[in-house]
Amino acid sequence: PPKGGFKKKAAASDGTATPHIPSLAEQLSYLHLPKPFKNPNYTKNVNRRVKNLKTILGQERERERADREKRRQEKAKAEAQGPDKMEVYGEPTKSVASEQDEEVPTYISIEAPPSILPQKRYCDITGLEVYHSSLFLHLVPRAHDPSKAPYTDPATGLRYHDKRVYEIVKGLSASTAKEYLSARGVNSIVK
Repeated sequence: PPKGGFKKKAAASDGTATPHIPSLAEQLSYLHLPKPFKNPNYTKNVNRRVKNLKTILGQERERERADREKRRQEKAKAEAQGPDKMEVYGEPTKSVASEQDEEVPTYISIEAPPSILPQKRYCDITGLEVYHSSLFLHLVPRAHDPSKAPYTDPATGLRYHDKRVYEIVKGLSASTAKEYLSARGVNSIVK
């Protein structure tokens, strides 16, 4: 209760309890019905701890490091046990330092090189892909740049999909065109 207020006193009862009348929501509820898909013998493991991503990635790095160290020790042990083993010409020999620098590719360490495919160009208005067919490229004069040809509005720099969308692009104000460009991540000055 709030400060200075008094707690409401319970109404005087004559000793008889009124029966609880279930509401419509309680009558229609499925909570009290048995659930055949649940295992009645299941007990929740209270010792299980939730790990965040940083912990999981750290444990993965540590496990990979331990595996590399174990392989290095096994290789050193094998070399120490077999001194009479002759080196075979042409077999590459790795130093211990180069093994430690070697990164085993995991889902956290793979770095992909940049793609050699041309970047996909999408219409700024519809989101449809703007593509250049080989037939179109043969029709464009050699001096003309096909990447800037009829798919980019020269005044605003907006990319468009076809003639109907170009009609919309021509009618856009400079501020609207600038908003479309900023949505694509291009902050150019609109002429």
